[in-house]
Amino acid sequence: MATALITGGTSGIGAAFAEALAARGVDLVLVARDEGRLARSAARLTATRGVAVETLSADLSVRADVERVAARLDDAGRPVDLLVNNAGSGVRTSLLSRDVASHDLGMDVMCRAVLVLGGAAGRSMAARGSGAIINVSSLQSLFTTGSYAAMKAWVTSYSQGLSVELQGTGVTVTAVLPGWVRTEWHARDGDRRTSVPGWLWTEPEAVVAAALRDSERGRAVSIPTRRYRAIGWLARHLPRGAVRKVSGLISSSRRDAPPAGPPAPEPPAPPAARTEDY
Repeated sequence: MATALITGGTSGIGAAFAEALAARGVDLVLVARDEGRLARSAARLTATRGVAVETLSADLSVRADVERVAARLDDAGRPVDLLVNNAGSGVRTSLLSRDVASHDLGMDVMCRAVLVLGGAAGRSMAARGSGAIINVSSLQSLFTTGSYAAMKAWVTSYSQGLSVELQGTGVTVTAVLPGWVRTEWHARDGDRRTSVPGWLWTEPEAVVAAALRDSERGRAVSIPTRRYRAIGWLARHLPRGAVRKVSGLISSSRRDAPPAGPPAPEPPAPPAARTEDY
């Protein structure tokens, strides 16, 4: 029976991946920080879908924890057939901020962990001659809306680079670029969520269905729904100046004013949003 490892597999898009794959009879390895939530998710999926569910409690901003997950991917005696790099963290700190803690956190979780886990999975799968890697990026990777968009642009580019390196091995790599997805992370977002038009929202199940379909077809980039594909086409084909202007309108509500005059002490930044879903 096939096995899938999902980071951030207990909520949002990650939980939707777990449900969809369990419905197909795929055994699961769920990775997240909350041990209690992991246990509840595992018990529910085993009871409702009859699949085996292994759990790994890990904080992917901690290098030792990333190495533990990589070791699981390297375990030839318990092969993983599909890796879903889904874990993420919200980064809204201005690029002008003196406090770069949230940027560091985001790069650890959404760039370095993806690199390490993708490499571990790619090596193991290539040695067996089959497998698939899905990296959850974002439609924001096509825009210039700050640190989060830049990190996701790295994920999109990295995924395609890894796909090139794995050509001919039987291993596919797909970057998934969802837009606004109804998850509990966004539900906690209050006013920001209400500012996004309703027609732009989609469900995590739709994202997962498109991602799995495109992964099976060997596509390097998956953009779910026609409206996101239309937005993506515009972002790729409009003049870059126009894309930057649109990006400015999108991000203006969360951009800090640039500092004027001599630097003044900066108040402590609010804690970075932590989540296991996008």
